[in-house]
Amino acid sequence: MALPERLAGLRLPVVAAPMFLVSGPELVLACAHAGVLGTLPALNQRTTAGLREWLARIAAEAHNAPYGVNLIAHSSNPRLAADLDVIVEHRVPVVITSLGASDRVVDAVHGYGGLVFHDVTTLAHARRAAGAGVDGLILVAAGAGGHAGRLNPFSFVTAVRNWFDGTLLLGGGLSTGADVAAAVALGADLAYLGTRFIATQESMASAAYRDLLAAAGPEDIVYTPSVSSIPANFLAESLARAGIDPDAPPGPVDLSHLTTPSETDAKAWRDIWSAGHSVAGITDTPSVAQLVYRLDEEYAAAVRRLKRHP
Repeated sequence: MALPERLAGLRLPVVAAPMFLVSGPELVLACAHAGVLGTLPALNQRTTAGLREWLARIAAEAHNAPYGVNLIAHSSNPRLAADLDVIVEHRVPVVITSLGASDRVVDAVHGYGGLVFHDVTTLAHARRAAGAGVDGLILVAAGAGGHAGRLNPFSFVTAVRNWFDGTLLLGGGLSTGADVAAAVALGADLAYLGTRFIATQESMASAAYRDLLAAAGPEDIVYTPSVSSIPANFLAESLARAGIDPDAPPGPVDLSHLTTPSETDAKAWRDIWSAGHSVAGITDTPSVAQLVYRLDEEYAAAVRRLKRHP
């Protein structure tokens, strides 16, 4: 598939995934200036008014480069309608929906010419999202940070590409330019990198979080439902620091020492750090510009290697 025209000018087919409590305007703008698609969750801003301020700044400083906002499209999101109004007001180029593919969101974004990509972890979710008219599917495969799926990326792309001719994004374990080239070779149009961009200077992650990512390997990632009701990938060391045994059998744990009854689970996610298997390729915390330059070099080298084979 050719990329949508709005994204055809990207330096690399890379999206910096929207990460809870990590992605902010600095990361999005650094990505825009470096030539990849930066995104952030709407809920990383505490209020809709704050989101409006963020989007105004990004629109003013991105110099017409595309960027994206993640919107929780489930009815449980009390800010859904208000945040969508702000997204439409600012004509956000790419909207990434989660927890429900919404016809209303798709129609609103298509109304000003924007794109809607929906993240999915199963084939059933992929089919439902395609039925809602989204422009692209984000296949969150095994090994992704946070709420990851269980499907092998090779199988996931093959199964969806058999019937879906829209834009495909692939996430799960990607951290290098060679990984990006492999995703494209599989049939994806864009590579979806999250954990790699946590470990950059412009992310909102703490220095301790970034340093732990650089020191970790894939065996240091634990897939567990302990932090929320949905299984997700976390750094084992951060679980241990929070008093959770990374080797304990899967199941809910008491997080009352991290949160009070009046709080959401935000503090738990702040103190227990998500990460994917892509820590295998993370050894430092560069700036976004430095990282994208490196990805570009690695991508070109991988393409050259492919061309040497008949």
